[in-house]
Amino acid sequence: MSEAQVIKALNEAGKPLKAGEIAEITGLDKKEIDKIIKKLRTEEVIHSPKRCFYEPK
Repeated sequence: MSEAQVIKALNEAGKPLKAGEIAEITGLDKKEIDKIIKKLRTEEVIHSPKRCFYEPK
């Protein structure tokens, strides 16, 4: 469920977001966001266009 929230937040933002911004939008803890980002990057669902920013592939 949280992964879906992160992907939804990234899709709706229309621009690359930092982990802290994703945490604000979703209401999840930043540490949880960091774990989800790591997992989604491994699965190649999201990527980082520049350091510390993430967007959907």
